[in-house]
Amino acid sequence: MKIKDRLGLYFTLISTLTLLGVLTVVYFTFLKVMEAEFYDRLTDRTMVTAKLYLEADEISSDALDKVREKYLESLNSEVIRIYNDRNSASFIGDDEQFWTNNIINKVRKAGKLRFKEGDRQVVGIFYKDNQGDFVILASAIDKGTAIRISKLLKVMIGVFVVIFIGLLFCGRWIAKRMLSPLNIFMEQVKMIKSNNLHYRVDEGRNNDEITLLARSFNNLMEHLEHSFILQKTFVANASHELRTPVTRMVISAELALSRDRDIPAYKGTLSSVLEDAEKLDQIITALLKLAQADLEYSAALKEAVRIDELLWQLQSEWNELKGNGSLQIDMINMPDTIEPLTINASHTLLQIALDNIIGNAFKFSADKTVTCTMEVNPSGIILVIKDQGMGISPEVLPEIFKPFYTNSGESGQEGHGMGLYLAHKIITLFRGTITATSNPGQGTSFTVTFAAF
Repeated sequence: MKIKDRLGLYFTLISTLTLLGVLTVVYFTFLKVMEAEFYDRLTDRTMVTAKLYLEADEISSDALDKVREKYLESLNSEVIRIYNDRNSASFIGDDEQFWTNNIINKVRKAGKLRFKEGDRQVVGIFYKDNQGDFVILASAIDKGTAIRISKLLKVMIGVFVVIFIGLLFCGRWIAKRMLSPLNIFMEQVKMIKSNNLHYRVDEGRNNDEITLLARSFNNLMEHLEHSFILQKTFVANASHELRTPVTRMVISAELALSRDRDIPAYKGTLSSVLEDAEKLDQIITALLKLAQADLEYSAALKEAVRIDELLWQLQSEWNELKGNGSLQIDMINMPDTIEPLTINASHTLLQIALDNIIGNAFKFSADKTVTCTMEVNPSGIILVIKDQGMGISPEVLPEIFKPFYTNSGESGQEGHGMGLYLAHKIITLFRGTITATSNPGQGTSFTVTFAAF
C-alpha cells in the first residue's frame, strides 16, 4: 500500500473513531438526560398525587381543579399507588397491590427512590401527613423518549456514514497534496543517470522533511559526481602513468635478451629497470595514500583539529629530519581562546595534506629553510607556506594540482605528481581552499584557507 493511501486510511480511522466516540457520548448523555427528565415527571406525579388525595381537605376546590389541570396529563401505562402504614393500597380507588412490601419498605426507609423495572421507570416517595405516613409510587413507560432515541440513533448513523465517506475522500486528498512534492522528487530521481550526475532535484521552499530529504540527496549527488569525475580522471591518468614505467621495463628487458651483451651493458639495463621499478613503487604508494584518504573521508571520521598544534607537530618532525630551523613557524594575530584555532576535519588527512605541501617545498628548494605563517582573523585561518626554490613558471602554475602532473624532470627532482593533487583534494573536502603564487627564481608560496569553525 502506498504512503498516501496509508496516510489517508490512518487519518480516516482516527477521525471516524473520534467521531464515533463523540456520537456515543452524545447518545448516552441524551438518553440519561431524557431518563432523568422522565424521573422528574414521575416525581411530580407523586407530589401531585399527595396533594390531591392526602391534602385535598386543606385546599379549596378551585385550587384542586388548577392542580389537576396543570399536572394530571396521562403518561403511557401509568400506574400510581398510595400505601398506608400497613403497606396496603388506598385512596385512589384501585386497591391492587402492584408493588411488593419489600419495595415499599425500601422507599419508606430511603425517603425517595428511583429505579427501573424492565421498560418501566419508577419513582417512590415517603410522605408524612396529618392522616398518617404514606408511601407513594408512580411508574410509566417513556415511549416518547424511546421514539426520540430511535430517531436520534438513525440520524447519528446517517451523519456518521456521510462524515466517514467525506473523511475518506478528504484524507486521500490531503495525503496526495502533502506528498505531491515527494512524487515530484521521485520522478526527478528517475531522470538521473550515469551520464547526467550533474542534475539536481528541486528542493522546494516549504522547509519540511521532503525538502530536507531533497537537500540531503543533492548533497549526496554532489559527492557522487565529484567522486565519479575523480575516478574517471584517476583511472585515465593512473593507467597511463603505470603503463609507462612497465613498458620501459619490458622494452629494456627485451633489448637485453635480444642478444648476448657484456657485463656493463647488463648492469646498465638492470639500473634502468630498477629506476623504473622505483618510480612504479612511488606511483603505487601514492595511489594507496589516495585510496586511504578516500576511505577515511567516506567514514566521516571528523573531529575538532587545532591547526596550531598540528603545525608544531609537523615542525618537530621536519626539523628532526632536515635539521633544526629548517621549518620555521610564525604566528600572527593569535586569539586568546582555542575556538578560532579549531576546524572540523580529520587530523590524519590534514597532516597528510600539509606534510605533502611542506615536503614539496623542501624538495624544490634543495632543502633550504621553509617558512609557514599562520594568521587568524574573523573569517578563518590562513596558512602561507613559502619556500626558497626556483619557482614555477606562470604557464605551469595552473596545472600543479592535477593528478600525475609533475615538473620534476625539468628541475632534476624525482616525483610522481600526486602530492599536491592529494593535498588539494583533502583541503577541498574539508571546505578549505588552496592556491599557489610563484615567480621564477623567487620561490613559491602556497596559501591554505579554512573558514571559521
